Amino acid sequence: MVDIVDSATRSRMMAGIRGGNTVPEMKLRRALHARGFRFRLHDRKLSGTPDIVLPRWSAVVEVRGCFWHRHEGCRYATNPSTRPEFWANKFATNVTRDRRNVEALREAGWRIALVWECSLKSADITILADDLAAWLRSTDPHLEIPESASP
Repeated sequence: MVDIVDSATRSRMMAGIRGGNTVPEMKLRRALHARGFRFRLHDRKLSGTPDIVLPRWSAVVEVRGCFWHRHEGCRYATNPSTRPEFWANKFATNVTRDRRNVEALREAGWRIALVWECSLKSADITILADDLAAWLRSTDPHLEIPESASP
């Protein structure tokens, strides 16, 4: 299948995709801050530069995009029809890097919460933020927020 835009336009579009301070990440940060949690952002000293770092709680929160990080079974984790080999390699590399970073963080003593983009799509993230706050106050080593009911 041929791309519907020229390569310069596609390049500009792809360059506009941000890696940090995304809309889902900002929603979650606001909700955590409203609950009294204070955190650091994108700490480069830690493996994978986690999105939200809560040193007081020895925890990190990763907000992952379903498309880029291949959320298993999610309707947002689609496969582009153009250049399938390129995309398969790109996605495999992302997933491998994610696993390596999570393992390095665990070995360093950090607790990890994975929050998928699809769980933040709903307008009200109160329940998700409350679950995350409860996990932060607990001693559980890992939390993964699954997809919530789609609006």
